Amino acid sequence: MTAPVRIEPSDENRWAEIRKNFEVASGYINLENGYFGIQPAPVLAAFQRYTAQVNAETSHFLRLRFPTLLEEVMAALAAFTGAAADELVLTRNATESMNIIAQGYPFQPGDNVLLGAHDYDHVVPIFEQIAERKGITLTRLVMPLHPRDDDEIVQLYERAIGPRTKVILATHMIHLTGQIIPVAKISKMAKGYGVDVMVDAAHSFAHVEFKLPDLASDFAAVNLHKWLGAPLGVGLAYIKRERIGEIEPLFADSVFPKGDIRRLAHFGTTPPATILAIRDAIDFHNGIGGANKEARLRYLKNHWMERVRDFGQIELLTPLDPARSCGIGAFRVKGLSSEAVYDYLWDEHKIFTVARNVDDGPAVRVTPHLYNTVEDLDRLVEALGRYR
Repeated sequence: MTAPVRIEPSDENRWAEIRKNFEVASGYINLENGYFGIQPAPVLAAFQRYTAQVNAETSHFLRLRFPTLLEEVMAALAAFTGAAADELVLTRNATESMNIIAQGYPFQPGDNVLLGAHDYDHVVPIFEQIAERKGITLTRLVMPLHPRDDDEIVQLYERAIGPRTKVILATHMIHLTGQIIPVAKISKMAKGYGVDVMVDAAHSFAHVEFKLPDLASDFAAVNLHKWLGAPLGVGLAYIKRERIGEIEPLFADSVFPKGDIRRLAHFGTTPPATILAIRDAIDFHNGIGGANKEARLRYLKNHWMERVRDFGQIELLTPLDPARSCGIGAFRVKGLSSEAVYDYLWDEHKIFTVARNVDDGPAVRVTPHLYNTVEDLDRLVEALGRYR
């Protein structure tokens, strides 16, 4: 495949052409694209076409045609992720992926897991449940918002490793702040201690450029409906081939042998149109180019953050270092709750964000997408001028 032409992140004419592929609601500015991503028009059209086809052909389609098409989807995902197709299994989302990996991991009573304070609030309970059921212990690490370098983060985890530590949960891109964690360095360090790293790559996948083996981890969970732009309700679990047999199924299966990753995802009947549209999402992403997409998202985040960084009442919670963040940014207004700032932006400026909590303090997360314009971010900056 021919590599896409480089697009400058500031080339507004070119990005305006790409923006035509996104049909978004009018009447407000959506800067909360981190929840899940909009399907580009070609992907949505394909999804609708597949839905109509499945609805018309029913079981004939599922029994005779879908198995071959599923193999093609998995081959496309293998090429896109850099992992082998037999190391990947489709799920509904990254949280389900992490449940499959962590709930099936061979923990023993007394084993220890390291968690970060900013790990996803629907993934942490997975390990809390395992602690209750299997008697493992959890160690929670306080994460710096603005680390001086990668070594500060790696050493934070390394110092916490004890004789019973078995697993580190490492979130590649923090959902609260967008901070990028050096998970590959953490994984390589941890292997020296015989510790596994489970990577939560829900927000980083198709947001920043990497292949799954680049994470240097044997286990990873991703979303396909966030930044890849696949239909809502599809994720991916990655387990290195030689580790698959160690993971006990979360869902009962009597079809596939131990060591076959499909044994871990016996969900019953699943919506085929959602799965088939993954190929169209990959094609659209590749047409733009992952590096171009990453650079544009970072450019949009920097556009607003660099303009409000000196506003006296605003504290930025996201590093501006390009190696440490991309499209997601977060801030707080001193003395105000996150709900108060969220309400102000929505009620008075029709700017949609999301209220969060970071380190027991307020936070507002801002997440632009490729369809957002610099004018959208200028509107945000103008609104935040109230807090100079």
